[in-house]
Amino acid sequence: MKGGAILPTLILLTVGACGGSEPINEWIPTFADEFDGPAGPPDVSKWTPEVNGRGGGNQELQFYSDRPDNLRVNGMGQLSITARREAFEARDFTSARINTQGKFEQQNGRFETRMKLPKGKGYWPAFWMLGGNFDDIGWPKCGEIDVMENRGAIPSTVLSSLHGPGYQGGNAITELFRLNEGTFADEFHVFSVEWEAERIRFSVDGTSYHTVERAGMRSGATWVFDHPFFMILNLAVGGTFGGEPNADTVFPQELLVDWVRAYRRR
Repeated sequence: MKGGAILPTLILLTVGACGGSEPINEWIPTFADEFDGPAGPPDVSKWTPEVNGRGGGNQELQFYSDRPDNLRVNGMGQLSITARREAFEARDFTSARINTQGKFEQQNGRFETRMKLPKGKGYWPAFWMLGGNFDDIGWPKCGEIDVMENRGAIPSTVLSSLHGPGYQGGNAITELFRLNEGTFADEFHVFSVEWEAERIRFSVDGTSYHTVERAGMRSGATWVFDHPFFMILNLAVGGTFGGEPNADTVFPQELLVDWVRAYRRR
């Protein structure tokens, strides 16, 4: 069950040798959007919708719109980002992308979301973060943390990545996570990152699967994760990552977001 807008302290427990529990980490909430309330646009005090046809710089095919057809809180406790096959502003597809730039930015902590993904070739849902200095120094110097990306043609697999100088684009530091059964379109899953000064750790449904250490960065790679980042949610169509939709790709489909939360260590 989803919590309220004000979250309790998150305490992660481990079982001791005698069967008792003891706290190993404590997190203080710094951001929460539960997407509760009536149907309507997302909270503009937390999110900025992006409206453009640039295709995200990855040869994507969609026009990002803030229309209710593409972006809305659905009145059932979720954010719906819907991709559609339609002619709009010289594009053949529409979808949505929102970010917290200038509204919520944080260095280090825990960032997570609970989502249900679409499936089909050409879909590219993502929950990710960019350095708050993006407008000043550009990408990849600002750094990028991809908490979750998915190729809709491979619906049982997601990946997490870090991008920075010397490890951007197709050369990113990346790891895959595969479900033992089913797909990420079947039900909701939690995608998380724990970002510390010396390491960044990714998990799915509480299972850690990818850790990058500052001390273990590959030769020529620069650690660029010492400043605040902002969060981004989007559903792209096409592009260099997932490829173009085909005749079997069903439209429209939704990226459903149950909640987004962030914490800092006590």
